Amino acid sequence: MEHWLWIILAALCCECKGEDKVTQTRADVTAAEGKAVTLDCTFETSVSSTAYLFWYKQEMNDFPKYMLRRFSTSVENAPEFPIDRFHAAINGTSVPLRIEKLHLSDSAVYYCALQPTVTGNSTSLYKNLWSKDNTILHNVH
Repeated sequence: MEHWLWIILAALCCECKGEDKVTQTRADVTAAEGKAVTLDCTFETSVSSTAYLFWYKQEMNDFPKYMLRRFSTSVENAPEFPIDRFHAAINGTSVPLRIEKLHLSDSAVYYCALQPTVTGNSTSLYKNLWSKDNTILHNVH
């Protein structure tokens, strides 16, 4: 039996200057367990040569978890997100995330972020993800 995953995307750019911007074009992505999916993320920044791009995963009723960081000369994945399943590369002004061999546990909200990112208390970020009737908001800016 095939299981389907729901992946929700939201752009995150905290404390960005007017010219800095992160965009994730598709709000919802559905894919079958065992398959692969690519999540899009484009960015604009006044310092693209030194831009650090991050991906975060947020499961229901939890805080965003750091997945990986990309810089023009470095690649770093958190230990629980192995590079053979979760990989991204900066390509001009985009940093798509590719997730291979999907598991049901991959169902979550994924954030692409441009440095600086969320640090410390994420209460205000978490609060902004949910509407008053407890349904998730798809476009977070």
